[in-house]
Amino acid sequence: MNAGIFKAYDIRGIYPTDINEEDAFKIAQAYIEVLKPKTVALGKDVRLSSPAMWEATKEGLIKAGVNVVDIGTISTDMLYFAVAHYGYDGGISITASHNPKEWTGMKLLGKNSTPIYGAYLLPEIQQLATDPAFEKIEKAEGVLSKQEILADYITKVRSVVNVGMLPKLKVLINANFGLAGVVIKKILADSLIEWVELNCAPDGNFPKGRPDPLVPENREETRNLIKESGAQLGFAWDADADRCFVYDEQGNDVEGCFLGALLAKIMLSKSSQPGEKIIYDPRITWVLKETIETGGGTPVMEKAGHTFFKARMKKEDALAAFECSGHFYFRDFFHCDNGMIPALLILSYLGEKKTNISEAFAEILKKYFVSGEINFTAENKDEIIDHLREKYSDAKFEEIDGISIEYPDWRFNVRKSNTEPLLRLNIETRSQELLTQKKEELVKLIDGLKK
Repeated sequence: MNAGIFKAYDIRGIYPTDINEEDAFKIAQAYIEVLKPKTVALGKDVRLSSPAMWEATKEGLIKAGVNVVDIGTISTDMLYFAVAHYGYDGGISITASHNPKEWTGMKLLGKNSTPIYGAYLLPEIQQLATDPAFEKIEKAEGVLSKQEILADYITKVRSVVNVGMLPKLKVLINANFGLAGVVIKKILADSLIEWVELNCAPDGNFPKGRPDPLVPENREETRNLIKESGAQLGFAWDADADRCFVYDEQGNDVEGCFLGALLAKIMLSKSSQPGEKIIYDPRITWVLKETIETGGGTPVMEKAGHTFFKARMKKEDALAAFECSGHFYFRDFFHCDNGMIPALLILSYLGEKKTNISEAFAEILKKYFVSGEINFTAENKDEIIDHLREKYSDAKFEEIDGISIEYPDWRFNVRKSNTEPLLRLNIETRSQELLTQKKEELVKLIDGLKK
């Protein structure tokens, strides 16, 4: 087995060269040996390889005497829902998130949708699965059953807003060939929303390439159709539908930090508990921290990544948590991220305030200026970070995640990716002019240092 398929947050590789059915069987059995579950929910994404990988995983579980609940073709947040809502001992989804079609993978959960990852149980699973001496577990076979979860999932998600009060709007939805388009239309089937659909038929062949809203070509396609159709706003999701992105009526995409700030404002205004905690990450901080404080909440910074966010949310009993990457977490959704709830909250807010999407973000966009994430491929990442620390030694420093360097009117964060061989840069300033200047300065500096 290729040990490289074990990543920071999940298991992922190209099918069938990096990871195949035999690997899935072994990983399932190693998962059982480590977690000792009795009943496990098992789902899959829309990829063409997923049914075969699902079948192999099921066999690994069943043969070891574990009961398997088939929860069907799902989004990742539906896995979180199923494990926590029905009280299963764990869950596995066959998915490679937003990676290209040739990829497959496995996302593993423990009880209460606790993530299994590189710092919690995944190394033990890897050690067993890759050990040639690890013998196949064969016991009295477990029982296979099926659970239809969509109706219960929809009920849970709809509980955050009054669907009957949502405004009559023309809304573009880009599902990137995953399940999001199907699911959001079912959630809001009795609303007054008029849908403009883009890439909404599930298709594991991903005919337009990598199913990721952040791909520039995907943004352009969404932007153009919003303008052509006269849609009043747009939503886009990645293939496993756990990240949500927003576009205004001009087709401009809204940065994840700005969307998080608006969600914080909305949720704090509805909470009766003063000082509610909201988690945010170090990449872009000012807009989130200051919006949370203005709304009467307590901002709490945490290292980026769903495993860190979920653990911190539970520890702090936080109301919500917002990552700049488009992952948004909610206490009322088992402290997990969900791709549908942000869309519902935004639609409800527009109806309540009788405003449009541009006006909803107008105040934020006048005060905060951000670069968007800039990625560098470099072998000497640590050397670059050390050089930046030395060059800007007169600044305020934070090292929660990579290094954050802060001055009164500008700030930047540089961190090594947890999932890709990249160095990631994010810049925020108090003016557009300063952003242009500092972006040019830092990009030139890092380009000159990388090897």
